[in-house]
Amino acid sequence: MLFLTMSVAWGINYIFVVVGLDYASPLWLAGLRAAVGAIVVFSVLGATRHRRALDAAGRRDALIIGLPTTAGFLGLWFYAAVSVPAGETAVLIYTFPLWVALLSPWVLRHPLSGRHWLAIGVGFAGVVLISQPWSQGAGAIAPVSLGELLAAAILWAAGTVAMQRRFPSTREMSEANAYQMAGGAVALLLAALAVDGSTLPAPSPMFFVALVWLGIIGTGYAYIVWYRLLSRIRAATLSAYTFLVPMITVIAASIVFHERFTEPEIAGMLLVIASIYLIGTAPTLPATRTSVAGGATSARDPETDPPAHELE
Repeated sequence: MLFLTMSVAWGINYIFVVVGLDYASPLWLAGLRAAVGAIVVFSVLGATRHRRALDAAGRRDALIIGLPTTAGFLGLWFYAAVSVPAGETAVLIYTFPLWVALLSPWVLRHPLSGRHWLAIGVGFAGVVLISQPWSQGAGAIAPVSLGELLAAAILWAAGTVAMQRRFPSTREMSEANAYQMAGGAVALLLAALAVDGSTLPAPSPMFFVALVWLGIIGTGYAYIVWYRLLSRIRAATLSAYTFLVPMITVIAASIVFHERFTEPEIAGMLLVIASIYLIGTAPTLPATRTSVAGGATSARDPETDPPAHELE
């Protein structure tokens, strides 16, 4: 259930990003979203009396990881979202499980089984069919926007595996989440002041609603769930399940913005469903033990991933 609510929150985010961009520049919207999210995460940590798990080096590393994971990811996504429809934006961003899978064996020492690779390939094929990068004409995605979205996906993937390697325990991951988000928020807000300082967001009820959703639900709540799960489940396995998110976005965008999908897009969604089944039933291979910061060996190198009910 936690994973489902997180997926819905992230899927609907793409709708509210379009709404928010009517009132704020991409950098302002991204920075305010991250700032509100950071406030929520720090507040939850305080309310739950979370014992400090990070030393000064850990907090520093989390702030640095926030530059690609939050600042780079959100900044590039929001710039592209100005010109790319919500549904297409979502499916291109959610190529990120492919990049996580490619990085995991090298960074996390998590070998992938043949079925993992098959599932990832099927899911990526579905995303390609949904996005149809070969399309030409008025509806085609500009190469710059396509590059921004793929770069955003790669940065998010890099941040995901970096967080799992550097912060192996749930307590460390929970606290690191707050600091990485704060680091990204500061970078985005400074960039907004430098680039768009003369064009502040236009105050309006709809902008407030969009910011509340993006900051509190789509960032604060969703990231708490994501990093809680990431502290327990291999990055490649968990990331593969997020193929649900673009499906939610495509359905929501068709209702709210009257975006319509073609037969190839429908075929792509069916492939995504198949990839989720394959990932959920794929065997996991034993992880090789790997060192983290300071030369210590990670204590959380599971021989197998937790069962599927960890996502509930």
